[in-house]
Amino acid sequence: MSRIIAGVGGGNPLTSVPGTATRPTTDRVKEALFSRLESLAVIDDARVLDLYAGSGALGIESASRGARSVDLVEFDAKASDVCQRNADLLNQLLGGKRVSVHRSKVESFLERTREGVLWDLVFLDPPYPLDEPALSAVLTKLATHLDEGAVVVVERSSRSPEPEWPGTMECFADKKYGETKLWFAEPA
Repeated sequence: MSRIIAGVGGGNPLTSVPGTATRPTTDRVKEALFSRLESLAVIDDARVLDLYAGSGALGIESASRGARSVDLVEFDAKASDVCQRNADLLNQLLGGKRVSVHRSKVESFLERTREGVLWDLVFLDPPYPLDEPALSAVLTKLATHLDEGAVVVVERSSRSPEPEWPGTMECFADKKYGETKLWFAEPA
């Protein structure tokens, strides 16, 4: 069972997506990830985008730790419903709507997003079957929606190659945790 690790909602359990279609980020990886993000000072008052959100755990954790707003994007109906339940829990704890859920394909969501809408922190945890050219296309669409100093975190299998970053983004770090690998990028 996943939980909110720290912040306003710290210790509260999160609803998990039933079945095996999603891979929740383990608490160990989540703790390490957020420790790194806090050292980069990118969470407090951030506008966060969680693509391929699954249960929404990464976006929810961000809101619990002080993000200004969080958009969870998930296409699967069951996962989107779980995102909504988890968002409702945190929004109630925060006393206002800080987390929004969008049931949409990631590509469609980014295409519909108005010019000038920018995020400070973006998580991408795509399904393993998503191939590298498709991930590269998503990163290219995302690049125009990153604020100055934004951080993008891509979570993949440790057997996956490094994502193909668009020319307007560059990788500044990566870290492996068993079967999981995280890549950190920023606007070039």
